Amino acid sequence: MEKNEPHGVIKLLHLKGYSARQIHDEMKIVYGDDCLSHDTVVKWKRNFQTGHMPLTDEPRTGRPSLTNSATTVNKVEDLILEDRRVTIHVIKHEPGLSYGSVWKIIHDELYMSKVSARWVPRLLTPLQRQTRRDLSRQMLTLLEQDEEDFFGRLVTMDKSWIYLNDLETKEMSKEWKHTISPPPKKAKVQKSAGKIMLMRDFLKKKCCGMLTKGVRLLADNAPAHSSQAAVVETRRCGYDILPHPPYSPDLAPSDFFLFPEMKNPLRGRLFGDTDDVIQVVEQWFSTQSEGSYNGGLRKVKKRWEKCGTLDGDYYVEKY
Repeated sequence: MEKNEPHGVIKLLHLKGYSARQIHDEMKIVYGDDCLSHDTVVKWKRNFQTGHMPLTDEPRTGRPSLTNSATTVNKVEDLILEDRRVTIHVIKHEPGLSYGSVWKIIHDELYMSKVSARWVPRLLTPLQRQTRRDLSRQMLTLLEQDEEDFFGRLVTMDKSWIYLNDLETKEMSKEWKHTISPPPKKAKVQKSAGKIMLMRDFLKKKCCGMLTKGVRLLADNAPAHSSQAAVVETRRCGYDILPHPPYSPDLAPSDFFLFPEMKNPLRGRLFGDTDDVIQVVEQWFSTQSEGSYNGGLRKVKKRWEKCGTLDGDYYVEKY
C-alpha cells in the first residue's frame, strides 16, 4: 500500500457523500489490519470538508532538527571524549540541544553506548603489556613446532582457596518476579574465616614415556611456584619451566577453566569442617574426564593468540 493511497480513498468516498464511519467501515473491508484508525479518517475528512485537498501532510512548524548537523554532532562527540562519564542530562544543557536530540546523536550518529567498566587484575603498564605479548608469541612459536607433542608433555598446577562458607554469586541469586513485584533482597555476608588451601596437580596424564620426552611445567608466578627452592627442585626433577608473564591469571589454565568450574557447585554451601570440604572437592575431581582436562588446557592456545592480537591487553570472553 502506497503511503498516500488511503488518503485518496478517503477523499473519493468523501466526495461521494460517505460519512467518516462509513468510510472507515469500507476501508476496513479492503485493508484489514493495515487500515487507518477511525480518528485518522475523521481528521482527513475534516481536511477535505474545509477545502484542503492535497493528499500529503503539511510541513510541521517547530524547531528544525539539529541531529544531522555536523557541527552539532562534533560538539556532542567532543563533550563525550572530554569526559567519558558525562550524562545526557549534562550534554543537553548545551545551546540548541534537547535530551531526545542528544540521545539520537549518540546512538544513531556516533554509534556509541554507555557500558560499565570491567574489572581487570591490574592496570598494566606499557612494559607489562609488551611482556605479556612477547611471551604469548614465544609460547605460540614453541607450540607450532609440534602441537600434539607440546600438549602431550604439558603439565600445569596451581592452588586456590576453598572456603567453608562461600557466598553465592550474583547470577546464582537471580529470581523470577512479576513486573509489579518488588525485587528480592539479601543481606551482604562476609566469607567465613575458616578455609583450607588445596594444592592440586591437575592434567596428570598417564602417558607412557612422558617423563622420557621431558615434562613442560606451566605455572603462574606465585611464590610457591617461583621461589628459588621451588625452581631448583623442579629442575632437579628434569622439568622444563615455561615462562609465564606477571599479573596474568587470564593466561593461567587453572584460573580460566579449572577453578571456576570447580567452585560453582560449592557456592552457597556451608561445610562443617575441612574434612567435608576435602571430600566434596575430591569427589568433584573424580567425576571429571581426562578429555575435560585436555580440552581446558588446550584453550591456552587461544588465550595466547588473543593476547598477541590485543597487544598484551587482558583477554575476556566478550572479546
